[in-house]
Amino acid sequence: LPAAQAETPECQSLLATLPDQLGELRRAATAEPTPAGTAAWRGDGEPVIMRCGLDRPAEFVVGAPIQMVDRVSWFRLTDPDAGRSTWVCVDRPVYVALTLPDGSGPAPIQTLSAVIERTMAAIPIRPGKP
Repeated sequence: LPAAQAETPECQSLLATLPDQLGELRRAATAEPTPAGTAAWRGDGEPVIMRCGLDRPAEFVVGAPIQMVDRVSWFRLTDPDAGRSTWVCVDRPVYVALTLPDGSGPAPIQTLSAVIERTMAAIPIRPGKP
């Protein structure tokens, strides 16, 4: 996916402060060439992948459900056929996506929410028109 804002100061600050662990998952190498703004963590199963600086998801429109994790607003995209979901942080200057395999539990998104809250100021959400 295009990540036009992956090299912004916000994404660079986030990448510089990412933890070595998201719950039980440890930071992992990414496939080369690694797109800018990307990080991954892995346990025994599929990886958890974070992308910073993505465009607003087309599905994120006025009235779309938002979930708060700590003090960070997330929009969830589900891909049941792939066995994973992608959570997009929607209340910061850049969009941050976290793709999780089913069964990942809450630790990855909770940990990343804490890092996002420390590194990026909150802004009003900017949904598209339905």
